[in-house]
Amino acid sequence: MGDAVADAPKLASLPIISIEPFLHPEGPGRLSAAAALHAACSEYGFFYLDISSYVDPSEPEELTKLAREFFTLPQEEKDKISISNEDNARGYQRLKENVTNGKADNHEAIDLYRPVEQPDKSKPLWGANQWPAIPGFRDRYEAWIEKMKKLGMIVMEAMATGLGLTPEEWHELRSKVDDSFWVMRIIGYPPLPNDYDGFSCGAHRDYGCLTFLYADPTPGALQVFLAQPGLLVEKTGSVPSEQEVEDGGQWINADPIRGCVVCNIGEMWEVWTNGLYKSTLHRVVHKGSNYRVSIPFFFEPNFDARIEPLSTAIQAQEEDRALRSLKGIRKTYQPVVYGDFLLRKVGSNFDTGKGRYDTD
Repeated sequence: MGDAVADAPKLASLPIISIEPFLHPEGPGRLSAAAALHAACSEYGFFYLDISSYVDPSEPEELTKLAREFFTLPQEEKDKISISNEDNARGYQRLKENVTNGKADNHEAIDLYRPVEQPDKSKPLWGANQWPAIPGFRDRYEAWIEKMKKLGMIVMEAMATGLGLTPEEWHELRSKVDDSFWVMRIIGYPPLPNDYDGFSCGAHRDYGCLTFLYADPTPGALQVFLAQPGLLVEKTGSVPSEQEVEDGGQWINADPIRGCVVCNIGEMWEVWTNGLYKSTLHRVVHKGSNYRVSIPFFFEPNFDARIEPLSTAIQAQEEDRALRSLKGIRKTYQPVVYGDFLLRKVGSNFDTGKGRYDTD
């Protein structure tokens, strides 16, 4: 990690899109906001979502305080909710316990998933959530989870509008996410040592549907990879090498904006749109002196949802390719069942020591 990484330019090009028009049926500005969402998903796969009209900014700030209270506990206290007590997925992960691309990540975290019927900790992802014994912690976080689930449905409908889906297509798409197998992480990042062979969180793409990231005000930590305009990079399903990435574009900082969450799309939206929307590489390089806290919520499809390209999205993709004068054979994404896809991604944690962000 050289000076070019540390001096990555401040984020200036990703749009800020307000959720306000979508909170009121038939309210003004819905079509223009939906068009802005479509453009952001097509160009970047990342944008700021202004949710200040949906939640009071003090609410996630309170969640950060509770997270800090947990992360400052003695190690033996934190270990009481270790993932090893459950399914090796739900619960607390120690510093450097998560691995990305073969390198230990310099963060610790609590992972929570959608509760399941008849939990069985011997089955991957099928255990029970573990909560810190801090007064108010569970209640506050469960209230946030409910709001993020509703936000997920709101953004999904807005994206369906932006794509131009028919009412029947939206109804079908909605049935794929109406019982979201959501995930939430509560992550603590100590400063990254200068000589550390790795990252706070290594470069990865999110593999689900939508990510809503609230983070404390720390600047210069979250970095998003923007490919060079006009550069067509064929994705192979694996994260490219650092050099391949640096040659194909640049990392830019996605610094927090109060009242906003950083939103990005996962690989399931890439399947739905047959590649028109991109799941973008991002990473965390926290070299500041403070202890950084972030709270990403992953709004995912239903566990048993079959994900396949939407006909309207394919048509939009063809129109987009024509506008860009792109030649060659269009890649067709194969259908996947989300639960199977998810288990392939994170199930490897249980027997190979690979991390949640590692590729197959």
